[in-house]
Amino acid sequence: MHCDIYKFPKHDEMYVYIARPNYPDDIETLTDWLGVLPKELRASLGQGKFVMHLDLDATEKLARVNKEDVLAKLSEQGYYVQTPPKDILLRQAENRAKDLQDKRYD
Repeated sequence: MHCDIYKFPKHDEMYVYIARPNYPDDIETLTDWLGVLPKELRASLGQGKFVMHLDLDATEKLARVNKEDVLAKLSEQGYYVQTPPKDILLRQAENRAKDLQDKRYD
């Protein structure tokens, strides 16, 4: 299974894997690969930036996620969302809370 990986500047350390089941036959076709995402999710992510193309069959393991989980979601729904580790999520929430508090008193 081939996939493309995107990151989103609004969300540190969040990556979205998009299935490319017809690769390399789909190279000539201009396609909005992120169109498989639900509208609400896509809107909340903002503008995606392409990171890399990956052949999961040729990859033994992935850095932060289970390869089998990724393959299952890609087959089932066409995408997989890799969320940041808990420590990064906590830091992001603390930073957002601090920013909101700082703006409140400006």
